[in-house]
Amino acid sequence: MVLSTPQTSRASRLPGPDRLLAALDIGGTKIAGAVLDARGTILHRAQHGTPPGGGPEEVFMAVRAVLEQLAALPQWGRVAGLGIASAGPVDIARGRVSPVNIAGWRDFPLVDRVRGLPQTAGLAVALCGDAVAMTAAEHRLGAARGCRDALCMVVSTGVGAGLVMDGAVRNGPTGNAGHLGHITVDLLGDPCVCGSRGCVEQLASGTALTRRALRDGWRPSGAPDGATLAADARAGDPVALAAFDTSARALAAAIAAVATLVEIEVAVIGGGVAEAHDVLFPPLRRHLASYAVLPFAAGVRVEVAALRADAGLIGAALIASDLHSVEAAR
Repeated sequence: MVLSTPQTSRASRLPGPDRLLAALDIGGTKIAGAVLDARGTILHRAQHGTPPGGGPEEVFMAVRAVLEQLAALPQWGRVAGLGIASAGPVDIARGRVSPVNIAGWRDFPLVDRVRGLPQTAGLAVALCGDAVAMTAAEHRLGAARGCRDALCMVVSTGVGAGLVMDGAVRNGPTGNAGHLGHITVDLLGDPCVCGSRGCVEQLASGTALTRRALRDGWRPSGAPDGATLAADARAGDPVALAAFDTSARALAAAIAAVATLVEIEVAVIGGGVAEAHDVLFPPLRRHLASYAVLPFAAGVRVEVAALRADAGLIGAALIASDLHSVEAAR
């Protein structure tokens, strides 16, 4: 993780119970922010849309706008640390991000730019991948709590994932361990924006779901978006059901591969697409049973994320808190 350690931090001047944390969750559709207490309870929120097709400065101005909203709160002076969860890939060693779904940011120096804002003066700043943040939150407080080995996935505009191994979240040297959205599950699939082809994200993301359904003749009963697609699938629309089945098959293949490789107990799925778990999970579990067939992999469970859309914010805050505690102990 990247951690800024100012010589005189707010945290050093505040007793534990009085400290608050801030978090950002940066994705291809929206940039969310929050102020949380030390237990990970969200007290205040702010949100801004991610500028579609925006350049690096335009996207960063959206980040700044969220931080300005939070900094206007009277409690901001009690905030001791800021955790940033970003869509990946990320480079936590250098504090830079290159999200596949934010074309304007390539090797963008996010940590340095955030540190340079007046609103963050005196704050410890930690960077992590959004799926790693979700994994930390679900392992500490959610559906993977108490699990020694788990996979946690975010299925939204893109697909990300994080791993819990031997009871600890494993982020890897650059922060991208478990980046499951960009492994190939269709060897002859279409080219992916990441440069590979047939990736999980291409088949399973919310963007892919609606795009594929429209291509295959879906006539939406409302706005042509994921919520309408899920509603139409519940109503029995065959094209909508087929779109969810394709997504479920790709996710099942990815989960089975991880279960076979590292013997996970549970796969936790969050993100916008997981809100339609009533139409996604039945085919997912069916396909998973046909892919994860070896005895040590066959028992993997699939669960919906307990913390839902808040997992990224909560996880980013927890990671910032943990890293600050380590620094404070030195």
